Amino acid sequence: MDERTATGALPQGTTGRTTKPDRGAMILTFGIIGLVVTCLFFLGTIAWVLAYNDLREMKNGTRDAAGAALTKAGMICGIIGTAIAGVAILWFLFVLLIVGTGILGGLCAL
Repeated sequence: MDERTATGALPQGTTGRTTKPDRGAMILTFGIIGLVVTCLFFLGTIAWVLAYNDLREMKNGTRDAAGAALTKAGMICGIIGTAIAGVAILWFLFVLLIVGTGILGGLCAL
């Protein structure tokens, strides 16, 4: 709720428009954890999505743009962490397929 004077006017120097606080530090933290700890890749994905939405809101003026640099850095870390986790998951599935089907069974017997 805004602080209006007794006449209903806003105090001098205020516009009555409020913006949401930036979440740059939180997004960067999620992005770094998602990048470093590959098994927590969902944090990188969360950082990516939150950063995308926050940057759009900053552009529209509904979110404080003070943390734009941290938000962008968190988004980049989230994208990289998600990509690394995706490659790791595909590699794991490939190895599981090879071992599970026994394609290399003849080579392992040597």
